[in-house]
Parts: sequence; structure tokens; C-alpha cells
Amino acid sequence: MAQGTYVEKSFERDTNYITDRIAADGEWPVEAGRYRLIAARACPWANRTIIVRRLLGLEDAISLGLAGPTHDSDSWTFDLDPGEVDPVLQIPRLKDAYLERFPDYPRGITVPAIVDVPTGEVVTNDFAQITLDFETEWTEFFREGAPDLWPQDLREEMEPVMHRIYTEVNNGVYRCGFAGEQEAYDKAYDRLFTALDWLEERLAGQRYLMGDTITEADVRLFTTLARFDPVYHGHFKCNRSKLTEMPVLWAYARDLFQTPGFGDTTDFTQIKEHYYVVHTDVNPTQIVPKGPDLAGWATPHGREKLGGRPFGDGTPPGPPPEAERVPTKDNPLVGPDGMVQVED
Repeated sequence: MAQGTYVEKSFERDTNYITDRIAADGEWPVEAGRYRLIAARACPWANRTIIVRRLLGLEDAISLGLAGPTHDSDSWTFDLDPGEVDPVLQIPRLKDAYLERFPDYPRGITVPAIVDVPTGEVVTNDFAQITLDFETEWTEFFREGAPDLWPQDLREEMEPVMHRIYTEVNNGVYRCGFAGEQEAYDKAYDRLFTALDWLEERLAGQRYLMGDTITEADVRLFTTLARFDPVYHGHFKCNRSKLTEMPVLWAYARDLFQTPGFGDTTDFTQIKEHYYVVHTDVNPTQIVPKGPDLAGWATPHGREKLGGRPFGDGTPPGPPPEAERVPTKDNPLVGPDGMVQVED
């Protein structure tokens, strides 16, 4: 399996995505059963879409295909499925769906991606817009009690918060990990921990990023925090502090992890395997560390004292569909029903 290269003099993410949207009045209309979300539990950008789909109850409207945690320089692959072929799209590589629409597609094959099942063509891989469209365009297919993750009255305030989280934290850890020169790494490290200190302060007096309820902003931050100690602290050299050493963020992360939709979509085994095996120019031995100990994720977080209602006027989702449950071997904190088991 030929691996790609990731280290650059100063890492810059390619953000030229396929920006088509699935919308009620668009070229790609909202239609239950037509589209397949292709994700990978290992990937933080894809994990966002899995969380939002589950929180909103879109499992029956948008099917889910999962690529394996490792990939070569060519494509994410469906090596978790029987015969290593996606059972709905009948393709072995996600790249096949990209090439079905763009025969000369010149860029990397990324998850998440949404594929039009009847044609087998990729529709979009614009991860930031995918979840916003789930929250605004698919409302007729929401479960009863679905939360409002992109509330109209908070959007103006949310946008700069989410932008800073993206540039300084979500992408900031990669800027550290893929830096090819000391100066670039030092600058990236300082930017990252400046932002994490800002988040510690922001969350000290309120339960969630936007106040009393969970929003899209919390989903976007969570997927980076869940990977911080297993991957970013060591593999990406983000080692001023572990998450467990940042008291506010650690309590906040545990609060979300123990909320249905977050921890029960988190696969720690796949997360570690992806980063430590795929990034051979960062970890040439491809040895996957055994730690860290995950038990702390299930311990009391104490954030209830800040008040708030996690789902606002809505309710938490029930157990995930059996076929979509994270195996206990990959996340020992989930029980047989697929839900996180929390310590009393």
C-alpha cells in the first residue's frame, strides 16, 4: 500500500472542494433514500457529519457507508465491508465515485463525501457545508425532538467562533503535525495553544460554546478534542498540555462524550490506526501506541452545575442503529446497545 506524503515546509490545507449542495430547490434535490454519506470514523471532518446525522435522526433518509481507517495515496477504500466493496454503491474505492462524475478529477479523494446512489456520482465533499445543509435542508426528515444545531438568532455570533475553531484548532493541530521546519512548527504550536487557552476561558462560565445548548460549533470542536490525547499530543507534537491537563476543556469534552451522538460515534481504535499508520513521513515505523487509558472519558464531569439544556427544546436520540454501532473493542466505553456507559 503506497502511502502519501504529508509534511510540508509550512502546511496549507487544500480547501478547493466540490461545492454542490443538496437543497430543496437545487440541482440536487432533497430526497430520502437517494444519497449515501461516505465517511470514516477515523477522520475528524467526517466524524462531524456522522454526529450531526445521528443527532438529527437522519439515518433513514441518508444511508451511511464507512471507509476503513487506513488508505493509500490513491483513495479511501471500503475494506471493512464484505469483499471490500461498498454494499450499496458496489465500488471498492471512494475514488470511483469521484471519477464517475469527474473522469479527470485532479485533487485528493476526501471524506466525508455524499454520493448520488442512482448515478454513482459524487455530489459534494464540502464538509463544512454538508452539516449546515443537514441542519437546514433536511428538516422534513428530522426525528421528533431533533435539536436546532444552527439556530437563526445565533448564526452571526457563531460564524466567527467556528471560524477561529477551524483555523486555530481543527486545522491548527495539522499545522503542527505536518510542519517541515522548526519555525513553522513553533508558530503553529503557539497559535494552537493560544486558541485552546481562549476556549478554556470561554467555557469556564457557560456549558457550551454558544451558551446553554449544543450547536454546530460544539460538534466541530468535539472531534478535535476527542483525538487530542490519542493522536495530536504525541503524533502531532501538540504537547504543551494533554487534554486531561486542561481542566475546563477536559470537563467540557467529557460532557459532550457522554451525550448521545458524540461518544457513541467515536472509534478510538480506528482514530489511532489511521494517523499512526497512514502518516508514514511522521511515523515511519507505523507503530500504533496502546494508550492512552480511556477510562476517564466515562467519569463525572460536573458541568451540570452550569445549567443548560443540551438539546434545548428537543430530546436526545435513542440508541444508534445496530449496524452503525461502534464495536466495544474500538471504544470500550460503549455498551451492547451502542450507548456510552457513564460512571455514577
